[in-house]
Amino acid sequence: MDSTMNRSTPQLADEARVLVIYTGGTIGMLVGQQGLTTEPSFLTETLRSQTRFHDPLENSLFSHSGSVQGYRQWSSNSGRSSPQTGVSTGAYYSSQLPTLLVRSSRPIGHTSLSPGQDLNSVPRLTSIKIADNVYEAHLPSLVTPRSAVPGGTGGKRIRYAVLEWDPLLDSSNVEMNDWIRIATEIELNYSFDAFVILHGTDTMAYSSSAMSFLLEDLGKTVILTGAQIPLSQLRNDATDNLMGALTIAGHYIIPEVCLYFNHMLYRGNRVSKMSSYDLNAFDSPNFPPLVKVGIEIMVNWNNVIRQTTLRRFRAHKEMQSHVATLRLFPGITAETVSAFFNPSTKGVILETFGAGNAPQRHFTMLERIRGDMTPECALAKLSYLLSKPEFSTSEVRKLMGVPLRGELTRLSLVPPPSQLSVERNLESLNGVLSHFSRLSNQSSAHNPGPQIVISNLDEATQDAAASWSWTAAEAGSAEAALYPLLLHLAVARNDIESIEFCLSKNTRDADSDFSTADVSGLIAARQGHIDVVNLLNKMGSTLSVVDNIFAALAVANASKIGDQRLLDLWISAGYISLAT
Repeated sequence: MDSTMNRSTPQLADEARVLVIYTGGTIGMLVGQQGLTTEPSFLTETLRSQTRFHDPLENSLFSHSGSVQGYRQWSSNSGRSSPQTGVSTGAYYSSQLPTLLVRSSRPIGHTSLSPGQDLNSVPRLTSIKIADNVYEAHLPSLVTPRSAVPGGTGGKRIRYAVLEWDPLLDSSNVEMNDWIRIATEIELNYSFDAFVILHGTDTMAYSSSAMSFLLEDLGKTVILTGAQIPLSQLRNDATDNLMGALTIAGHYIIPEVCLYFNHMLYRGNRVSKMSSYDLNAFDSPNFPPLVKVGIEIMVNWNNVIRQTTLRRFRAHKEMQSHVATLRLFPGITAETVSAFFNPSTKGVILETFGAGNAPQRHFTMLERIRGDMTPECALAKLSYLLSKPEFSTSEVRKLMGVPLRGELTRLSLVPPPSQLSVERNLESLNGVLSHFSRLSNQSSAHNPGPQIVISNLDEATQDAAASWSWTAAEAGSAEAALYPLLLHLAVARNDIESIEFCLSKNTRDADSDFSTADVSGLIAARQGHIDVVNLLNKMGSTLSVVDNIFAALAVANASKIGDQRLLDLWISAGYISLAT
């Protein structure tokens, strides 16, 4: 091996490093005698030859088209647009190119040939075994022209290496062991800034769902993409899909497993393939896209998962393969159902009718877990949970209905405010909970008061669910839903500090004239907490919105106990006739 291959290219401040894991699929295929077929090294050689994907000297038209002056400068230098002039085929593996250190659980480089392929036509690369099932090689790197995105810190180049599988797979041949292999290679190369996985479209939704669970405590961007028309064709969707995935991976930190297709970045465990013929092949029916790429790149940060723990990233390396999916149909027989529940089957996902209906004749004893998971995600999640020996059957059932990676929608009673910061909302949420704790601890032996009891899952179950983190939207919804309860509790306890904390937030419903503070004022007035009522009045609450029946009872109670301050309070609110 050439000595230059032993030195990885130093990372520059204006570069992002992305590992492209090329598993196979239409994106890198060529037309063969029997239709589309994979060809070793074709994709990497094609990317190297196109200046939009590889511009090492920044002398392409793409690097000079940002202004008229830039174009004129490029044009005056003879308009050289290809950095590969005079470089022979197979030069991607040449020691002349800068390299990136890449590791894999398999030997790196092609050892197999396609039918009719000449051994001398395949670029060779030697990897070194450094441990059991760990190989490494210095792969030549490619680098894009400089680009900038909305919300970014300026121009940035994306340097990437392509780790190409041998043999390349048609996605219809992908198995669970391949999911584990992808997860392992991400773990072995976690020093990269982000990851793009090139994959066939037929099973991409299954793979993106599985990866979302296998990559535990993920803190970096992982994007699966592919194409309906290969890069080898003049008219294709491969160019936009790959460039879009590289751009998002290189410029944004979206620490989720995502799927990018046709200008949309989706949460990976929310998608299904909808068409084998349209370029808009995927959709996320129950969750909005995380990113929309149009004239501008619009990131929906409210829905992006942010980790709230400091646990180290790890790849789970097991899946339970004895699972199945049964799609119900009218007239399904008991024999058909029974065939799915043989002793070797560990779990079955039922695709039922409508909102979860099933024929009562055969399914009366089955526990139903309702949710908005896709069939692909449900199967991957069940396989993942069943692969963890620490979980009992009942715990697996429980976790199937718990959102672990954003695959299920948390129920929310309050719409979140817009433009949220997850850090701000989590901080506020912790503030709310600390006041709950303080108020709960004020109880005495004679007046225990209301207690807040949180029922926790056991330790093993918590560990599996812990890698799910709040999105900003969900943190905001939880915060908004807790404020009314906290305010009412603080008023009942006559706790001025907690009341002021709550009133520093907006507790008035914009669609109602009867706010949380108004209700709390009535509670305080009913219990004779005059100082609390005065504080609430200063913050905008009012007793004048209460109905006369409630006011009459409150006035009668004040008269009965002889509390003139309470009577004066109701009189000042306009209920004079009730007090006389």
